[in-house]
Amino acid sequence: MNNVWESLKEALRSKVPEKSYSLWIKPITLLEHKESTLLLGCPNKFSLNWVMENYGEIMEERLREISEGSCSFHLKVMPAPKNVPKQALKDEPQLVLPHVPVTPRRGWRTLNHDFTFDRFVVGKCNEFAYSASKALALESSFPYNPLFLLANTGLGKSHLSQAVGHAMLQNKPDLRVYYITAEDFVNEMIWALKNNSIEEFKGKYRRSCDALLLEEVHFLSGKEKTQVELGYTLDALADDHKKIIFTSSVLPKDIPNLSKELYSRFNSGLIATLDMPDYDTRLKILEKKASEQNLHLSDEIVHLLAEKLPGDIRQMESALRCLKAKSELLKAKIDMDLAREVLQCHVSEESGSNQEDIRALVCRYFKIDPSVLQSKSRKAAHSYPRNVYVYLCRRHTSMTLEQIGQSINRNHSTIVYACEVIERKMKADAKVKNQIAFFGQRLRGVQA
Repeated sequence: MNNVWESLKEALRSKVPEKSYSLWIKPITLLEHKESTLLLGCPNKFSLNWVMENYGEIMEERLREISEGSCSFHLKVMPAPKNVPKQALKDEPQLVLPHVPVTPRRGWRTLNHDFTFDRFVVGKCNEFAYSASKALALESSFPYNPLFLLANTGLGKSHLSQAVGHAMLQNKPDLRVYYITAEDFVNEMIWALKNNSIEEFKGKYRRSCDALLLEEVHFLSGKEKTQVELGYTLDALADDHKKIIFTSSVLPKDIPNLSKELYSRFNSGLIATLDMPDYDTRLKILEKKASEQNLHLSDEIVHLLAEKLPGDIRQMESALRCLKAKSELLKAKIDMDLAREVLQCHVSEESGSNQEDIRALVCRYFKIDPSVLQSKSRKAAHSYPRNVYVYLCRRHTSMTLEQIGQSINRNHSTIVYACEVIERKMKADAKVKNQIAFFGQRLRGVQA
């Protein structure tokens, strides 16, 4: 019967996503077999219900195939382990919750080995954020703790956050540095609540943490229970003078449905902004990234890329990787023609639209007056077209966040948040995705 269970697990591995398999299927244990029935043990009742609800049918189908219909299974909650020393958990440098894939001594996620201070390109757009991050990492007493890094996607806030972690661990390898996204923090807390492990969860972040690097805190919007728990955790860390970094694409005051306590904590330290890289910084970034990829580019090509790629750093990295791949796979010489060909995939379709075309298209489609885009109205019939306008300007023009904001009397953070709202809607609603694609086609028609 053990062979039957191993065969069933292998069959499920090919049908279930790897993360789901590790979290739900792998912890299941073969307890015993009675006649033609497999008795399988789940870690807890929540896990048992989840497995039966989501994977029960496919487990039955695969088991019938493997045993040619001669075998069935039954799930039960595994009995609690006996004689587990109470001190066992305390002996570990970091508390690990059972069956949660946490990397030892680094919190939920591991630090990216490329995200270090020496690989960060400093310019006028990010000099203050870089200096503050380095000071937090290297100075024993940082008077502006916590540090709140504010930037749009792809401008380096995660790089700096993790660089702090690397620098602290290099100086003191025994430090317990926890790097985690706000979303993962929420998920881990929910898991702990459902599995009666909330005290271990609290201990992990309040008593067994020397530095907390919490990414994307705007995700906490509206999550009241998590905000309360995080508030207590931050108070405990602050009282013990632990170092804390937050990152977000939205200012604390612009995060919707944020508790006063958490708002106060986010604003209690230093807020440092990373802006879009200026032309000179883009040159430095491209030169450094090209060097790291052993890509030899002429000054003419570097200047062309810096001129045509005003977006985020990931866009620049992508263009360089495409340039290298085309050169190697097609045995092509890296020249201006190849560089322009690569740029077509990144900017050509988006470079010719202008703000007025987008404004006219959105107002005509939604049958609203242009003044609605500048109004303070929060009605869905007004806010949704406004968010679409912002997203299209960001996507199809070279306007900066400030310029887009000025066109509708909004600030930088509101523009970032509006773009994220549309991106989330596109992922969740095919109708919205098709709608945005339609706008893109119409705008390209205008350019032509």
